[in-house]
Amino acid sequence: MNAPAADRPRPGPAAGAAPSAPLGGAPPPLRSRTVYAAAHVVADPLADTHPDGPAALDWDATLAFRHHLWSHGLGVAEAMDTAQRGMGLDWAGAAELIRRSGAEARAAGGLLACGAGTDQLPPQGAALADVRAAYEEQLALVEDAGARPVLMASRQLAAAATGPDDYLELYGGLLRQTTRPVILHWLGPMFDPALHGYWGSTDLDAATTTLLDLVAAHPGKVDGIKVSLLDAGREVRLRRRLPEAVRCYTGDDFHYPELIAGDDHGFSHALLGVFDPLAPLAADAVRRLDAPGPEGTAAFRAALDPTVTLARHLFQAPTRYYKTGVVLLAWLAGHQSHFTMVGGLQSARSLPHLRRAHELADALGLFPDPELAAARMRALLALHGVDAPAARTVRPL
Repeated sequence: MNAPAADRPRPGPAAGAAPSAPLGGAPPPLRSRTVYAAAHVVADPLADTHPDGPAALDWDATLAFRHHLWSHGLGVAEAMDTAQRGMGLDWAGAAELIRRSGAEARAAGGLLACGAGTDQLPPQGAALADVRAAYEEQLALVEDAGARPVLMASRQLAAAATGPDDYLELYGGLLRQTTRPVILHWLGPMFDPALHGYWGSTDLDAATTTLLDLVAAHPGKVDGIKVSLLDAGREVRLRRRLPEAVRCYTGDDFHYPELIAGDDHGFSHALLGVFDPLAPLAADAVRRLDAPGPEGTAAFRAALDPTVTLARHLFQAPTRYYKTGVVLLAWLAGHQSHFTMVGGLQSARSLPHLRRAHELADALGLFPDPELAAARMRALLALHGVDAPAARTVRPL
């Protein structure tokens, strides 16, 4: 792991940025839903590394952003896809991130779930025994950090498994070892093409049955299932088949308001990458949902529905590059002093895409200092030879 040198200037949150805690002190806790924001990482722009080299993080800014999320009452989902896991953040960096976030969560009293995967293995050629050992190593680290484990979908398992039985046997062995209930993670191929055919079948109905069989065979071992298939109807059907004690955590960054609001038969909790930039609005919306009756639901939808246009923009195909827009918005909002990403992923989206993200976020009032955001967007455009100003969006009073 490349850490910034002690005698080198340390990048961090911008001068003049808004404080991480909401005005008026700590908000009340969320009651009606369990909500995790999958958090991004802040690269060290002064590190002498390269896209294929070890990840180098600015630890101060990275951990400060976790405190920002906790300050709004959200849980942090750590070392997940939003943190560029497997797309710039290597296992050594993820392990250190989990250790540090675990310590910060204990100090802050923050809710923390951390991804346990198999990314210390090479992409191809691992045997099932290797995959299980890799999961066990990471699972032990997450539990030692005091976090709830998220058993992440594994590229290596997808490559090595020959069918549903391999998934049931391997996951079953892990669940028997865990000291606390875990969140199972189903990430669709739109987020990671290497996960095509997960749970042993390209037929999503068959894959769902395998997942439900796993849950049923290990009562008390599964806190919930995190579903990122961008298919609201399928998620609703899945959650209706879950045991009462098992949560469905939506990872659907296209349909999250309706899935969290729910229906007469139930609702989804949330573990969402889009709640990284939407944290203040998302937390406020869920607190409106905490109010009983249809009025609370209507207020929740009124607060959160307008954010979907931004979410769909950030997560447009190729969906796996949504992290670039997320980090751009963190920079524009003043949570970090630069727009640099591990693996050089800041180049993964076009200037028109980034400019539109700024416009949509500004229209939602996401920036504590809109003028700072506009100035930074103009500077980014100018750096690439674009003279047109980044116009402020006028919001109705």
